[in-house]
Amino acid sequence: MFKLLLIEDDTTLFHEIKDRLAQWSYDVYGINDFSTVLQEFTAIKPDLVIIDIQLPKFDGFHWCRMIRAHSNIPIIFLSSRDHPTDMVMSMQLGADDYIQKPFHFDVLIAKVQAILRRVYNYSTNTIELKTWCGATVDYERNTVINDKGAIELTKNELYILKLLIEQKNKIVTREELINGLWDDKRFISDNTLTVNVNRLRKSLDELDLGRFIETKVGQGYMAVEEANAYD
Repeated sequence: MFKLLLIEDDTTLFHEIKDRLAQWSYDVYGINDFSTVLQEFTAIKPDLVIIDIQLPKFDGFHWCRMIRAHSNIPIIFLSSRDHPTDMVMSMQLGADDYIQKPFHFDVLIAKVQAILRRVYNYSTNTIELKTWCGATVDYERNTVINDKGAIELTKNELYILKLLIEQKNKIVTREELINGLWDDKRFISDNTLTVNVNRLRKSLDELDLGRFIETKVGQGYMAVEEANAYD
């Protein structure tokens, strides 16, 4: 049974969502104190977080940053606000999806199921380990390891890296990456993808691997082997 953390201060909506998700055998937890969200998240250890943007004390963006500093767990934002910048901000912070209120419960459930399937069944359709530029990429554990150390990637970072190294020395278009990363692409800009790729490079720089992700201007990105890379 998957554990979901629902960070929603509207009590009525919280119980409606909880009851609907419970029908699909999800174990749903709430927050007791909205000033200690990170502590409760750490104690619960959920498999997925659903978080409202407008919350007491600090907004959902703040808690997304805090969670992302500690975990690559999938995150879905809920919001009654309809400004495109909210969606862009959520994606740039590493959220997996954004749902605007009011929403149909079937849509929420479908998105939860799709994300859980994509994240936690990752190894069912792929080789679990991949070797690239002398490093081992573990798709199941979201890690990259070489003789310089080990790093843990977020879900988005791992997806981008996986797509690039599975087609190494070939250009993967920006459109292909965006289509794979986000189900709702209405407000996703090229800049949002650029931010995610730059975060991946920054993570890989800890292992001296960031330079092997090349930008192909006007086209997309390409992962190269060490022998083909340049400083």
